[in-house]
Parts: sequence; C-alpha cells; structure tokens
Amino acid sequence: MDRVYIHGLTVETVIGIFDWERTIKQKVVVDLEMAVDIRASAQSENIERTVSYKEVSDRLLSFIAKSEFLLVETMAEEIAALVLKEFPVPFVRLKLGKPGAVPEAQDVGVMIERGDKPA
Repeated sequence: MDRVYIHGLTVETVIGIFDWERTIKQKVVVDLEMAVDIRASAQSENIERTVSYKEVSDRLLSFIAKSEFLLVETMAEEIAALVLKEFPVPFVRLKLGKPGAVPEAQDVGVMIERGDKPA
C-alpha cells in the first residue's frame, strides 16, 4: 500500500499535566503516514481520487490548536481516530513529539499505528 505523509506539522496548544502547563501553549510536532492507493489519482491526476495532505493538515491544525489534552498519548489516539474517521484511509502511523518537554532531549513523544495494517 502506498502512503501519503505529512512530516513536521507544528502546532501550539495546551498540553501537559502540570499546573503551569495548563496556562501556556506549547509546541507539538506531528508526523503522519496514511495508507492510500494512489494509482487512480496518479493516472487521472485528479485530487478527488486521493487523500489531500492539505485537507488533512488543515483539519489537524484546527483540531490540535483547540485541544487541551493532559497527555501526548491521549492526543495521539484522538488524532489517529479523527483521521481514520474523517478521511478514506484504512491505516495510520503517527509520531507525536513534544520538543522542549525534557530540556536535555531534542524531542520526546509517542509513536502509534492504528487501523488495518496493509500487507
């Protein structure tokens, strides 16, 4: 199965378990891969026959910016569920990072896979 991907989608949002984190916005970074058969769109050059990374990006930017999750784990699950529900993809692989959460690390976060994994 082919993949449509979005890497490095950066959003400011309320995220964290500490009291001080609930009063500020912090950066999260999304890397998303979606299983999509791109052959029909490639042959027709018709964007309607594939998943638009622009539409997915816009939806995620809006969703994440308005969210106020405590855990990156919860945010990752909700992002994956949203993509699987709202877009015609059977499988997603998601990496959600919270750079700056651990000063000694470049980035920390979670990686998940959801849906029917393609062969």
